[in-house]
Amino acid sequence: MAETVDDKVSYFQAVTGISDPDLCTEILAAHNWDLQVAVSSITANPSSPTATASASTSLREPAPSAPLADAEFLAPPPPMPPPLQQQQQQQPPGIAWKLVTLPFYVVSGGVGLVAGTFRLGAWVAGGVLSRSLSLLGFAGQAGGDHLPPSAAEVADFVAEFEREFGAGRGPRFVAEGFADALQRAQREFKLLFVYLHSPDHPDTPAFCGGCLCAEPVAAFIDENFIAWGGSIRRTEGFKMSNSLNASRFPFCAVVMASTNQRIVLLQQVEGPKSPEEMITILQRVVEEYATSLVAARIEAEERLNNQRLREEQDAAYRAALEADQARERERLEELERREREAAEAERKRKEEEEALARAAQEAAEKEAALARRRQEKAMALGAEPEKGPGITRVLIRFPTGERKERRFHSSATVTSLYDYVDSLDCLKAEKYSLVSNFPRVTYGPEKHSMTLEEAGLHPQASLFIEIEQ
Repeated sequence: MAETVDDKVSYFQAVTGISDPDLCTEILAAHNWDLQVAVSSITANPSSPTATASASTSLREPAPSAPLADAEFLAPPPPMPPPLQQQQQQQPPGIAWKLVTLPFYVVSGGVGLVAGTFRLGAWVAGGVLSRSLSLLGFAGQAGGDHLPPSAAEVADFVAEFEREFGAGRGPRFVAEGFADALQRAQREFKLLFVYLHSPDHPDTPAFCGGCLCAEPVAAFIDENFIAWGGSIRRTEGFKMSNSLNASRFPFCAVVMASTNQRIVLLQQVEGPKSPEEMITILQRVVEEYATSLVAARIEAEERLNNQRLREEQDAAYRAALEADQARERERLEELERREREAAEAERKRKEEEEALARAAQEAAEKEAALARRRQEKAMALGAEPEKGPGITRVLIRFPTGERKERRFHSSATVTSLYDYVDSLDCLKAEKYSLVSNFPRVTYGPEKHSMTLEEAGLHPQASLFIEIEQ
C-alpha cells in the first residue's frame, strides 16, 4: 500500500506542480485518495471564489487576444459524479483543512486563469505548427491517407451530430482541427463560430434540435461564419472548453484570428437560446466586426494586387533585361565573328604572301641553279670546233619550234649533246630525251657514254627534244 500511496503522491506533484509532499498527501487524503477528484479540485477548483468570479465575467464579454505559446499539458476530462454510496462515505474537509489550504487555493486560482489564457494560444500554435509540418511532408508516422487526430475527432463529432439530429441539418461544420478551421476563416475573411458539444447535458438535445438545426440559424451561420464544433468528451473539444473557460452548456463562441499568431474571443453564448436570440446575438457580432473583415479583405486584395503588380513589373524588367542581354550577346558574338573573320583573312593573306615569297624565292633559286648549270655545261663543252674531217654537225629542234645547230668532234659522247641543250636558254624542262626520226632512235641514259660516231650520228644528224612526262 505504501508504494501505491507514494506513486499517487508523485503523480499528483507532477501534475499540479506542488513540491511539498506532505501537503500533497493531505490533499489526497482529504479526497479519499481519489487522484482524479484531487487533481480536478486543484486545476478547476469550482469552489474558489476567485475562479468562479473570473469565469462568470470572462464568459460573457469578449476576451483579450491570447498569445500562441507552446504548452503540451492537457487537463483531464471532468470527472463523473461518484456513486451515491461513495458520496455518503466521503466527508467534506473540515474547517481547519480549509483554513490551511485557503492561501494555496487563492494562488492556484490565479495561476489557473493565466494558464487557461496560455492554453488556448498554445493549443492553436501547436495545431498551426502541426499543420505546417504536415504540409511540408514532415508529418508523423501515420499513413498518408489518415486524418490528423484533431481532424479525426472533429469528423467523428460531425458524424455523431448528423446521426443524432439528422443529416443536412444544422451548420456545416468543417471536418478539420481548430487551428485549420481558424486559418480557413482567416483566408475567407470570416469569423469562426465554435460550438462545444456536451452530450450529457440535459439542455443539449433541445438546443441542437431547436436552435442550431433551425434553418434560419444554420443558414445565417453558414453564410457569415466558418463553423467548427467538437465534443468535450474528446481531446480537441475538452481543450477548447478549458481554453474558453466554458462553465455552462450548451456553449458557443465567436473568435477571430489576430496579428502575431494571436486570437481574439469576440462573443460567448452560454445556456439554452432560442433561434431568434441566437440570430440576434450573431447578427450583432457580424455587424460589429463587419468593418474589420471588409478592411482586412480590402487590405489583402491590395496586397495581392501590389504583389501581382510587382511580379508583373519584375517579369517585365526581367524580360527587358533578358532582351538587352540577348542583344548584347548578339553584338558581342557578331563582334567576335568579325574579329575571327578578320583574323582568318589576315592569316590567309600572310600565308599567301609567305607562299608567294617562297615561290618567288624558289623560282629565283631555280633560275639561279639553271643559270649556273648552263654556265657549267657551256664551260664543259668548250669552244665549237671548225669544219673538217672528224667533225659531226648536229641540228636540234626544240618543242617551241626553235632550231639550234652545232659542230662536235665525232669522238665526243652523246652526253655532250645533252650538255649543249642544257647550256642553251631554250628549254625549261629538266627531264627530256633526244630522239631521231628516221629511224626513230631514243638516245637515253644507256647511250650517253657512246661516241657520236658509235651512236650513228656522224657525220651529221637531226634530232628533236621529247619532254618526259
